[in-house]
Amino acid sequence: MIAPRPYAALGGHDLGWLQARLHVAIGGMGRPEHGAIGPLQAWNDDAFAPQSGFGMHGHRDVEIVTYVRQGAVTHEDSLGNRSTIAAGDVQAMRAGSGIRHSERNDGAVPLLLYQIWLRPRTPGGAPSWSTRRFPRGDRAGALTVLASGDARDADALPIDADARLLGATLRAGDVIEHRLPPGHGAYLVTTAGRVTVNGVTLDARDGAAVVDEAVITLLALEDTEIVLAELG
Repeated sequence: MIAPRPYAALGGHDLGWLQARLHVAIGGMGRPEHGAIGPLQAWNDDAFAPQSGFGMHGHRDVEIVTYVRQGAVTHEDSLGNRSTIAAGDVQAMRAGSGIRHSERNDGAVPLLLYQIWLRPRTPGGAPSWSTRRFPRGDRAGALTVLASGDARDADALPIDADARLLGATLRAGDVIEHRLPPGHGAYLVTTAGRVTVNGVTLDARDGAAVVDEAVITLLALEDTEIVLAELG
């Protein structure tokens, strides 16, 4: 079953400097019918105005993957990490027993990103943070593993969750067939352009929950970018 969650139908909130749409309801925000899928607890489509952002705040017992679509986010945390993560970069933060961090758009253009929260396999543990660049050209026409809870994905950012995050850039007419591990669901989002997912059409920034499908066939109707989470 492919269950679309159109961008226009997503819940969200407007803080002035932050425009957020929620693919997954969390904390009383979002559409109640857009519930969690396996370990996927949140998938926010966020737009930060220039010179704005979140100050230092805390998390625990959550794996947070940030996928930057446009602009750059300045990250700083209580472990002493400070970095600017630009479009094409991905970061993974393990909150573990507790971490504080800030996220800011210090640039002159809007910052667009997806922030994805995953339930960890085990609570507590040492917090950690890592980032890696995944050039869009390296993902042309094929899904690349960006973050993974499977140690065999040595080139991906490590996360402590029963999940893998993959990304691809597609040209109009490209087709990808992706087999899900047995018993896994999925959630996918397009960043731009239109695709079909097992025959179901998604417009730009739409999402879709995938349940009880062994294979996902993606057909790009326009140039687009895909982010896909396999969920155990």
